[in-house]
Amino acid sequence: MMNERSFITKGITKTMPAPTVDRTPRLVTARTPAARNDKRELILRAAARVFAERGFFNAQVADVARSAGVAAGTVYLYFRNKDDLLISIFERTMSDAIAEGRAALSRVSHPVERLRTIARLHLERLGRDRRLAVVFQVELRQSTKFMERFSTTRLREYLGIIRSVIAEGQQQGIFRPDLNATIGAKIFFGALDEMATNWVISRRRYALASMVEPVVTLFVNGAKV
Repeated sequence: MMNERSFITKGITKTMPAPTVDRTPRLVTARTPAARNDKRELILRAAARVFAERGFFNAQVADVARSAGVAAGTVYLYFRNKDDLLISIFERTMSDAIAEGRAALSRVSHPVERLRTIARLHLERLGRDRRLAVVFQVELRQSTKFMERFSTTRLREYLGIIRSVIAEGQQQGIFRPDLNATIGAKIFFGALDEMATNWVISRRRYALASMVEPVVTLFVNGAKV
């Protein structure tokens, strides 16, 4: 490969030095998918803090931006509005719960133990983050837009996992065959949901995960053959 370039002027061949290439490393400013996901997660965590501390209706997008340490306009790059932030918190939490639940259930075979695993993961997740629990158990229920979408979100998939465990128990002769598995799943989820809500509003301080055994025992005793 030539290091010099030649050109002809009035029959005389001359050479010109090759242009100098600036090889100084430059900062890449383009956002990678990972960087975008990190920023989105940062904003969601800030939204959970703000909604838990100020309440969803009292909070503003500007408050979320300030808590996240970003400009208000940046929030709108990732979310349409405040309602979208709230719904995204729910959907992210449910997506994480479903993924974690499926992975954990793949290592457990007995239906009762599978229900216990679901209950433990559910209550431990909310018990680790009180702010998230406040948003999940209180603030989410106050949004009309959220309630309209509630039954069509990831909750249906989550309930489906519980239902399949109950149906397995029926096939194995552990749970009563006359039990409607769909209703059973809603009852089981409802019990966990109520334990989490009570933990949030209670003045007593205790480990939310301590409610796993009472819920599982009560449900299994009522559902078993």
